Amino acid sequence: MALKNKRIEVMNFLEKDIDALVQKYLIPIEKIWQPTDFLPNTEGNDEEFFEEVKEIRELAKELPYDFWVVLVGDMITEEALPTYESWLMDVEGVDQVNGKNGWSKWVSQWTGEENRHGDVLNKYLYLSGRVNMREIEVTTQHLIADGFDIGTDRDPYKNFVYTSFQELATYVSHNRVAKIAKDFGNKRLAKMCKIIAGDEMRHHHAYSEFVERIFEVDPNQMMMAFHYMMKQKITMPAHFLRETGGKIGSAFEEFSNTAQRIGVYTSMDYIDILEKLTKRWEIDKITNLNDEAEKARDYLMKLPSRMTRVAERMKVPENSFEFKWVQPAIIK
Repeated sequence: MALKNKRIEVMNFLEKDIDALVQKYLIPIEKIWQPTDFLPNTEGNDEEFFEEVKEIRELAKELPYDFWVVLVGDMITEEALPTYESWLMDVEGVDQVNGKNGWSKWVSQWTGEENRHGDVLNKYLYLSGRVNMREIEVTTQHLIADGFDIGTDRDPYKNFVYTSFQELATYVSHNRVAKIAKDFGNKRLAKMCKIIAGDEMRHHHAYSEFVERIFEVDPNQMMMAFHYMMKQKITMPAHFLRETGGKIGSAFEEFSNTAQRIGVYTSMDYIDILEKLTKRWEIDKITNLNDEAEKARDYLMKLPSRMTRVAERMKVPENSFEFKWVQPAIIK
């Protein structure tokens, strides 16, 4: 109970700066990009609209099967945003009931920015003609309906470690997808994924700063929260992915294998993110830790090398899994 009260006390203390953090890391709605900025104009000339759609469909034919699997998985992850918002709104210190405090204001505005990602990717996939949209929609609804469990409970410290990590992971994924699309000459899709990646990086810096500020006022418990999250491993938001008739999580492993096979997001990326967070938060320089937090710090400092040895022994399946999301005709 004392730890819970301490966390709420710290959240209340940090809340005084939330308006400045919103201005620093989020972009006013009138100034930020919107999905239609990257899509054919439905209000324009019919001939121009259909020409743009035709170009999208022709360029889409050049992209390989595994690419589509990853793009679909990324889009579904982004579309499940209502689950993530409800999860963050329930974190200790976030109050959306009694006058909506600063933290709930942050979550709402962050959600508004994130919501555009799934929206633009969904519309692109619909126009591409290369995927089974109904199967994708079924998976998306399952992912939202199945809920969200990442092992953070309502602890703000653990949740901010998670979001710091996960926003950087999504940056890596969208940025790599953008590069592949560009290599195949698909400039529109490349630009779309690149700007999404930019949003994710900006959000990563925000959540990382939240953790930095907590380390300044409650280093022992922040260290323990970081240790806890890395010991149990960061669970990806889409770990409950499933297709029609599948069990919860049955599609996630194959999706992960696909992302690893084409180099979009790998086990080495996971380790690299851990090292970046450890360096950013200057874990090795934090002072006045108690014995338990010192042991946690020692574990975290040694973890990357241990995980690297495991990752180097991992084998990724060479053959593509046939997802219902992607048309079999384009399997290569």
